[in-house]
Amino acid sequence: LNRKMALNLIAKAPGNLIRFTQPRLATFGRYAKVELTPPMPNELGQVIKSSAKLLQSTLTFKWATCTVGEAAVNAIIVAEIAGWFFIGECIGKGSVVGYQV
Repeated sequence: LNRKMALNLIAKAPGNLIRFTQPRLATFGRYAKVELTPPMPNELGQVIKSSAKLLQSTLTFKWATCTVGEAAVNAIIVAEIAGWFFIGECIGKGSVVGYQV
């Protein structure tokens, strides 16, 4: 009886896997299509405005009045960016330690 149940489970596994992953992959595809595309030429104006706003808020010390929660979120974002940078460096070097000279 147990062997029959195990074989039945193994036989159904590919179908269950496809049923489980298909909607999630579709959602990922929709998000990836929007989030991973490079900026369009008509969006460059927004980049300039955002950069000017960031520079202005930096010069007026607006960052000093953020809440602890906002500071924590910003710290996590900076840590994530740094992590991806260092992972990319390791991939580019071809090793974890030092450059091959």
